[in-house]
Amino acid sequence: MANKRKIINDPVFGFLSVPNDLVFDVLQHPYVQRLNRIRQLGLSFLVYPGAQHSRFSHSIGAMHLMQEAINSLRQKGVAITDEEATAAMIAILLHDIGHGPFSHVLEHTLVDGVTHEDISLLMMKRINRDLKNMAPYASLLGGPLDLAIAIFQNEYPKYFLHQLISSQLDVDRMDYLCRDSFFTGVQEGRVASERLLKMLDVRNGKLVVQVKGIYSVEKFLVARRLMYWQVYLHKTSVAAEQQLIKILSRAKELARGTANAQLFCSPALRYFLYNHITVNDFAVESEALDQYALLDDTDVLSAIKVWISCGDRVLSCLSRAFINRSLFRGELLDAPLTREQQEQLNNQYAALLGVTPQEASYCWSEHVSTSNTYSEKADTIDILYSDGTVRDIALASEILDLEALTRKPTKRYLFKYRTNE
Repeated sequence: MANKRKIINDPVFGFLSVPNDLVFDVLQHPYVQRLNRIRQLGLSFLVYPGAQHSRFSHSIGAMHLMQEAINSLRQKGVAITDEEATAAMIAILLHDIGHGPFSHVLEHTLVDGVTHEDISLLMMKRINRDLKNMAPYASLLGGPLDLAIAIFQNEYPKYFLHQLISSQLDVDRMDYLCRDSFFTGVQEGRVASERLLKMLDVRNGKLVVQVKGIYSVEKFLVARRLMYWQVYLHKTSVAAEQQLIKILSRAKELARGTANAQLFCSPALRYFLYNHITVNDFAVESEALDQYALLDDTDVLSAIKVWISCGDRVLSCLSRAFINRSLFRGELLDAPLTREQQEQLNNQYAALLGVTPQEASYCWSEHVSTSNTYSEKADTIDILYSDGTVRDIALASEILDLEALTRKPTKRYLFKYRTNE
């Protein structure tokens, strides 16, 4: 029998362990291994060259933090069985499995009306079925991932296990803040994940943080705010994302148009370019999910490299600019563009490239970036005091202002094709 108790050397948290055979078998599934070929930060490497880490590294890091969180809660007397611990680790391991190429960038470009969370659930169910057909799990009454799926969907009585996966202080956020700050070099994103986990407890079935950890929570919220505006919503990163979206949108129009353009692309990318795929296609877990599971960053990049030489002027120019990192130029807007301003942009690029005004609309994009640090309407971060009382961090903190915490600042941009290309 092969040894499935592996040790993984992670640059952020050190040596991580694969605790049992089931977790190892999940890690070996092709759907999970696909995450090695999807960048965690999408196109942020165009701004931060070190941001080359994958969704796979984030997933195993989050699994490690889940393991640490469970150990911490058990030490405080919280009842968590071995089966629940394994299920929670698998649920967080698979929480991002439905991401498409470049993570969030193309979520609503290649497929209409389907979120990565929807696809993650479908993929988890498919893995569950595949593992059920393996000898070690064939004798189980249900599927080996039934409990993990229940926790992921918040259908399990121990609500705090779901909170560890999805809440305003979950191990997903703890890992991506630590990991993304490490690989980008943005030190403001570092959070005290080890201390936060040590301070976790459960009251009335919900996660709480002991009052000794309040400063670590404050640092966590500030770090998240800074990372969003310095990294995740960096103007140049968003410009690159908008340019990539325009490229794929133009390719889709050409592929489905009356001219029946034949564009170079992998079979999986061709499936989504030449067919109108919606949530209904995924609902039956048929070809759509199989093709989606074959898509990763390389499909998109290899196609764009070839599209530089395609016959369509718009697609060719945008592709060449993207590959050569001549990204859309961004400028802040005080108000939405008027119809006249939009027509002026279309006419300007139509004259520049020798295309129609409708085709020229792919050369610019109006986009609004927004993010909030904390939502008082969502699952709150609760602070546990020594007398047993519990207070929302927004009320307990002495340095964080409730209005500032919950405000959703927005920035409106106009991104434009660089005319010197």
